[in-house]
Amino acid sequence: EVQLVESGGGLVQPGGSLRLSCAASGFSFKVQAMAWGRQVPGKGLEWIALIGSSADRIVYADSVKGRFTISKDNAKNTLYLQLDSLQTEDTAMYYCAAEQTTYGGAYYCLTVLGPPEIGYWGQGTQVNVSS
Repeated sequence: EVQLVESGGGLVQPGGSLRLSCAASGFSFKVQAMAWGRQVPGKGLEWIALIGSSADRIVYADSVKGRFTISKDNAKNTLYLQLDSLQTEDTAMYYCAAEQTTYGGAYYCLTVLGPPEIGYWGQGTQVNVSS
């Protein structure tokens, strides 16, 4: 059974930092790309970062570029998202995702078809930025 389990969310003040983790398991074929997305109530799922299987390709949404950093530890089957310089508008449920086809396929899902079309999504971890 495929599982993506996020952790690390919480309450942080504006300007603060958090590190989210996503433990992946149960994949029968190699995961070609992983991503982070977020959603606030009443709005659609927004993708924010995508990373290739060997971390050689990384892309960020403009809304988080320069503030968030995606990384992965293949030995631990774990994806990370470092959130720095957090702002109140970063408050959201954060989800990790995995795609087994290709990196290009993942990027196409996220940017053209819509984030829900990517292979698998986790259950999310809540990030609240408030003073």
